[in-house]
Amino acid sequence: MARWTPDPTFYPSPRLAAKAPAETLAYVAAFAPKRDVPDAIAVVDVDPSSPTYSKIVGGVDMPQTGDELHHYGWNACSSCLCPNAPHPHTERRYLVVPGLRSSRIHIIDTKPNPKSPSIVRVIEPAEMIEATGYSRPHTVHCGPDGIYVSALGDAKGDAPGGVFLMDPESFDVLGRWEVERGPQRLAYDFWWHLGYDTVVTSEWGTPNTVENGLMPEILLGAQYGRRLHFWDLQKRKHLQEIDFGPDYQLVFELRPAHDPTKAYGFVNCVISLKDLSASIWTWYRDGDNWAVRKVIEIPAEPADPDLLPPVLKGFKAVPPLVSDIDLSMDDRFLYVACWGTGDLRQYDVSDPFNPKLTGKVRIGGIVSRASHPAASGPLSGGPQMVEISRDGRRVYFTNSLYGAVDPQFYPAGIDGWMVKLDVGPDGGIDFDQRFFVAWPESHRPHQVRLQGGDCSSDSYCYP
Repeated sequence: MARWTPDPTFYPSPRLAAKAPAETLAYVAAFAPKRDVPDAIAVVDVDPSSPTYSKIVGGVDMPQTGDELHHYGWNACSSCLCPNAPHPHTERRYLVVPGLRSSRIHIIDTKPNPKSPSIVRVIEPAEMIEATGYSRPHTVHCGPDGIYVSALGDAKGDAPGGVFLMDPESFDVLGRWEVERGPQRLAYDFWWHLGYDTVVTSEWGTPNTVENGLMPEILLGAQYGRRLHFWDLQKRKHLQEIDFGPDYQLVFELRPAHDPTKAYGFVNCVISLKDLSASIWTWYRDGDNWAVRKVIEIPAEPADPDLLPPVLKGFKAVPPLVSDIDLSMDDRFLYVACWGTGDLRQYDVSDPFNPKLTGKVRIGGIVSRASHPAASGPLSGGPQMVEISRDGRRVYFTNSLYGAVDPQFYPAGIDGWMVKLDVGPDGGIDFDQRFFVAWPESHRPHQVRLQGGDCSSDSYCYP
């Protein structure tokens, strides 16, 4: 007798997810910085035994130009196995791909031919704006009860930004998530502690203050995001705000512990106005409230002003510009992308309040322009979007941050690339010398999603 079983890529716990088969394909968002051709989702072969290893082997173009594909996610994940809102017979099949610039959302089917995905629905901006009042969709997370999407601003590109929900079967936009917003106005990333009924959100800026690049008067006036917000997940109400202070700007990527019994996570602050350093902070449960503690500080590096872009010449230094972080499935290693200096750092965060640096590679960088064993000559850009395999043994990353920001720090242009690191069982990282994807000149790569799930795609209800 036939049985209806859950998607085999769903795992009740991070421990079981870490035992999953290795990924063979990666999906990569690629945007066209000149907006003269459509953006695309590229498919990269990541199977070392394949004759097309480290090559783009397929993909799908968007139907229009100017989307700026940025962050995206799956329609469903392991949270479908949670007891509070189970959907065990949903498939991890569709990619939900927003255009950050266009406010258009593409639903992409990967099942019939994973190397040749197809667009099955396009949600136009008017539909999203009518249902939510939001524009510029940014981050997509599959939750136990639906698809959650953050948005940077309102229909006019101003505050507030926030979170909205989509139906996981029809992909209809349902409406705004927040019931009581409290003081929250700026938006960026969001994630949750399902076991603690808590949502966490971070901040960037409104579309009108970021779409043409970072605005010096806003940055130096400490008016970009510098706060974390904590919410009641079920009541959809704001509970607490933590202000990092005016020295800290661009509080970005949220990486909660995968183990649902652990009430902590990590967030990066891109830049300090005091000394151009970057920092990593741990948020944690402190009695009945949430608190944060700075646990890593990465200093700027002195540099010859003649080698710096105009925006940095007066500072005579290269800031790390930590623009992404990612946490391994076992909650042991945190990876930190320093887009400015070109470092990709690995920290042992077994003790989340006392990280230890266990590995570092350098590639690209504003001044260093470090190369790769499989590349010829200096490289532009630096480690940016980071993704980790479920077993923690492979780390992938790309080198473009955002279309309007790239030329501010790399005015000579960025040639896109994607690389892979191999991870030692007890830490340490090295380049896979066989894996270097030189991106077509028409596009730049951004977020990586691994077939079957990765370390930033799923959340779990069981330890």
